[in-house]
Amino acid sequence: MRIAIIGADGQLGSDLVRRLTGDILLPLYYPDFDVTRADGVRRVFTELAPDCVINTAAYHRVDECELHPDKSFAVNATAVRDLALVCRELDCPLVHFSTDYVFDGAKGSPYVEEDPPRPLSVYAVSKLAGEYLLRTYWEKHFLIRTCGLYGAAGCLEKGMNFVDRILDLARQGQPLSVVDDQRATPTSARELARTIDELIRTSAYGLYHLTNEGDCTWHEFARTILALAEIEAEIRPVSSKEFGARARRPAYSVLENRRAKAVGLSPFSPWQEALGDYLTGKRP
Repeated sequence: MRIAIIGADGQLGSDLVRRLTGDILLPLYYPDFDVTRADGVRRVFTELAPDCVINTAAYHRVDECELHPDKSFAVNATAVRDLALVCRELDCPLVHFSTDYVFDGAKGSPYVEEDPPRPLSVYAVSKLAGEYLLRTYWEKHFLIRTCGLYGAAGCLEKGMNFVDRILDLARQGQPLSVVDDQRATPTSARELARTIDELIRTSAYGLYHLTNEGDCTWHEFARTILALAEIEAEIRPVSSKEFGARARRPAYSVLENRRAKAVGLSPFSPWQEALGDYLTGKRP
């Protein structure tokens, strides 16, 4: 299969490249390939003639999105519409990624694909708009909501992922304060890439929640990172209000992989096990 990966050098893109070794990969990198330039997107894909397109591009600096809604919607919504239109012209399935932040957290139990979204921030609204545009314009899509992603390549836009940032600050002896009133599910980019590999071999198009199993607060996640890495450091739990982020986050955004289980995809491991595997891979 000829697979175009937008953002192939990013956090998830890098794990997809490592996973999809049996396919012909067509890696696309920013700024040479810019998803917000519709004419260029159409020209590139017409020339490449992919059998599948995987879009990992996103503007996900959540607090910055509050200040730059135009950029947030350009990347997270309008560009998704344009990709959908091009893929429809080429009759080519499109894989696109969304976020647990489309929910407001009021449910208090794991969200399934049928639960109504209620975003709380510009970022979340823009990602939800991208979902609706994709679902409107191209039926052959795999729309993936995930949560708390971390991968070996780190995040190009944000720098280090959460795991590596906690480790780096602890090793420097820096003070650590992490919110303890937001529950989510940290997710391994490696495991997500494995599931995407399975999914694109099917025609089971539609919306999926794909995360590791279980949930924790970000403070609990940070404590587990240090415990598994055998690093002693004090982490102060703080409230979201005390932390003072510009954008609102859901207090509870745990996703249930209901449709993935129904389709028969390989199960995700518990988040603690996936984190342990990630840290083992980082040891010299």
